[in-house]
Amino acid sequence: MRNNEAWGTRSCGYPIGRLISDVGINAHRGTAEMDAALEEEKPYVETKEKSMEAIDELISAAQTFYDEARAIENGRSRSWEHCYRVFRDARTDPSPDCDYLSLHLAFYLASWGMYRGSSFLLQKDYKVLVPIVEKILKPEYDCLFGLACTDLWESEVQDRLKELGDYIAEHFGLIRDEVAGREVPTPVSPVLITKILMGTLGCVPAYDRFFVDGIKKYKVTTQEYSRNSLLKLVGFYEAHNDRLEEARRGMRVGDLIYPQMKVLDMGFWQVGFERDAGDAK
Repeated sequence: MRNNEAWGTRSCGYPIGRLISDVGINAHRGTAEMDAALEEEKPYVETKEKSMEAIDELISAAQTFYDEARAIENGRSRSWEHCYRVFRDARTDPSPDCDYLSLHLAFYLASWGMYRGSSFLLQKDYKVLVPIVEKILKPEYDCLFGLACTDLWESEVQDRLKELGDYIAEHFGLIRDEVAGREVPTPVSPVLITKILMGTLGCVPAYDRFFVDGIKKYKVTTQEYSRNSLLKLVGFYEAHNDRLEEARRGMRVGDLIYPQMKVLDMGFWQVGFERDAGDAK
């Protein structure tokens, strides 16, 4: 069954996408179990100075990413804004145009490398995304849209995130098998799954190469997309909530406010991008 591995590789022995409750953690903050879990899930930056260095660079990098998106008309960074906005509006539309939304999602994914030559998606048209769009728009996933980091402690949010990730992986797994002409044993890429979740709901960062390089620099969280990794990011955001929220208040386009996970996404992506550019010199 692919769906149990829907979010990619494993972390700490648990299939990615397992609920917090699966490992004895529940959403009742303040209990002994939660206190212990919070202690375990804290970001593992080495020192207070290292932590401050990480948050300073993260905020600066996120601002750089945001400013460049504003400066470059029709740049690829705006593909996320277009996609996120239409999905936001569609959630309150009684008759959303899923074909139109699928086109937006496809172009956003293409802007961020998901239609490269080796991708199975390149062999299909945008309509293969329609079932995913229809699933994402179901009311039970409203709790994921633009969520606050602390929402990820809630069992309902964990349930919905797992369900949706499993569905996306299962849907793409069948399409990939069809394109390959055989059953492909490896999990569907967590990069593709998280790109979709970020573009349509803004609920998790996209765990692509540069984001992973960014979080690796300061050891803020694990490098694999997992429940454990997300909770470490939640802990990092909570530890620096005031500064991150102050920065986030200036990151908006009209009535579209960047969600918290987008700030982490673009900040650590920019850190990784600049680190790679520096190594290449």
